[in-house]
Amino acid sequence: MQLSSFSLLLFFAALLWPLFRWHRRHERLAPAVFAGLLLGVAFGGLLQLARRWGADPAEVLPWIGVLGDGYVNLLHLLVMPLVLISILGAVVRVSNTQALGKISVSVLAVLLGTTAVAALVGVLMAQLFGLSATGLVEGAREAARVEMLSQRMGQVSGLSIPEILISFVPRNIFSDLAGSRDTSVIAVVVFAVLLGLAALGVRREHPEEGAQIENFVHLAQVWVMKLVRLVMAFTPYGVMALVAALIAKSSWADIFNLFSFVLASFAAIALMFVVHGLLLLVNGISPLHYFTKVWPVLVFAFSSRSSAATIPLNVETQIDELRNSPAIANFSASFGATIGQNGCAGIYPAMLAVMVAVPMGIDVLDPVWLATLVAVVVISSFGIAGVGGGATFAALVVLPAMGLPVTIAALLISVEPLIDMARTALNVNGAMTAGTLTQRWLGVELDVPEGQGA
Repeated sequence: MQLSSFSLLLFFAALLWPLFRWHRRHERLAPAVFAGLLLGVAFGGLLQLARRWGADPAEVLPWIGVLGDGYVNLLHLLVMPLVLISILGAVVRVSNTQALGKISVSVLAVLLGTTAVAALVGVLMAQLFGLSATGLVEGAREAARVEMLSQRMGQVSGLSIPEILISFVPRNIFSDLAGSRDTSVIAVVVFAVLLGLAALGVRREHPEEGAQIENFVHLAQVWVMKLVRLVMAFTPYGVMALVAALIAKSSWADIFNLFSFVLASFAAIALMFVVHGLLLLVNGISPLHYFTKVWPVLVFAFSSRSSAATIPLNVETQIDELRNSPAIANFSASFGATIGQNGCAGIYPAMLAVMVAVPMGIDVLDPVWLATLVAVVVISSFGIAGVGGGATFAALVVLPAMGLPVTIAALLISVEPLIDMARTALNVNGAMTAGTLTQRWLGVELDVPEGQGA
């Protein structure tokens, strides 16, 4: 490592100390997360400038990744234990099993309904900004991406709704706990619900054994939530490292070349945040109060680009800050990470469909074509969990279903990381909005065991 690169790394390590002091001084996580975000942006910008001074950021980034990527790995580690124990605990404590069905229906209704709106917003912005696939340049990276998409097309071609639903049913729970499938999170949710219903049956038939099961689940919840809080304490430092790496890797030339698409994407995402706020407002919930509580979660989702990794912070914030019941928080966070993602499954494939359809002479404002696109987007938002890969694979499902080529998904690779950060934040916000609205509609009594509440 060159001396200049080593100096950059030492400077990054030095920045961790004031962030640590700031974190210790404020009990709440939000101020420290914001401070980590600002420091990450500043250091990422410094790495961009360091190229002019003879330093090589490529030598620094792997060491920064030890902190950032290591933190994300720890969050992924928490996902399955948290989902399993939290859903199990929610079912074991529930007195009316019909409430579980109502929670699931309500959460899915919000996720899928907002995804339909997101598709319409994507079409609107593509039209307003005059986006078109015409003139997009295919370079070496794009050509490699096209080849990769062609290989992965076999995974999504012919994918049917029954096959998607079957993939939600666990066959080997140990395999799903290891995250071996793209639908493993939902499979673990299904297993936890079944295990919880079995515990309720034991409680009815054998009250003494049922009480022992409930005590064990309660103890496991307290234990897992303590583990979650231990990992959450590293959030400001993880955010700082992740943001610094993203800023350092960004290509401003590519962003400028595709500026209209980037601007349209961010405008569509911002408009969907407004839609979420209006839904909350109409239902008597202050959007200002809501966003004040959830913005640390959105910052982490933005920097990590992982809805699944955000599940632990999502659940904890819904319970402790938004005062949603544990059952609602866990169902909405788990479903929202795999189903009905407003940004990846809603806005993105709809915008790409318009960009390809316009040069082909298709009237994208034709009511029949538009209704078909929205229906395909909503239905395929279930399929995204089945094929994995987020927004790109949403496009691989939607575009062929509309009779459109998929090559455009490869031509936008240079700006994907930047836009994907905002899309992930929108996906996570959609999940938290679904949970908050469900709490308001169903009025489920908040029942937080010791060690899990605020």
